Amino acid sequence: MDDGHVQDRLPEDLIRFIAATPDLLAAFLADVSSLDSRWQPATDEFSIIEHICHLRDIEVEGYTERLNRMLGEDRPSMPDLDGGRLAIERDYQRQDLMSSFNAFVSARTGNLQTMKLLNGDQLQREGVLEGVGSLTIAKLLSMMQEHDEGHLDELRSLQRRLRAGESETGR
Repeated sequence: MDDGHVQDRLPEDLIRFIAATPDLLAAFLADVSSLDSRWQPATDEFSIIEHICHLRDIEVEGYTERLNRMLGEDRPSMPDLDGGRLAIERDYQRQDLMSSFNAFVSARTGNLQTMKLLNGDQLQREGVLEGVGSLTIAKLLSMMQEHDEGHLDELRSLQRRLRAGESETGR
């Protein structure tokens, strides 16, 4: 007996993962000093603060915007966001770590409230994302998970490097 197509069900595993990201980040940030949060292993790699600011801005200007437009408009055309450009233009290195993290958590909480109310028809609503093409809300949720996983992996790598003493902070 078929209990419904995956497309017709709320992707609860994705939502659980997406919901866990703020707690994983909070635990990670608990022992990060202000100096360590700004360490960049190379000029083309994000520091911890840059990861957090990027997650915040992508959550607000990317995922919140896309989710709302896909729910409210018929097949909206949506621009991609250039995370590297935003990091430079907004000078992420000079931003406050905890304020940026709290803004991410607030935006993520709002998005989760919306996600938990989605039905099967809404999960199949489409939009067109620059550089990606046509996607459904279900695919957008999957992209959020992949994005979170990538940044969590990079943050764990930064943490290992800091613990190994690669930074100039003397740790």
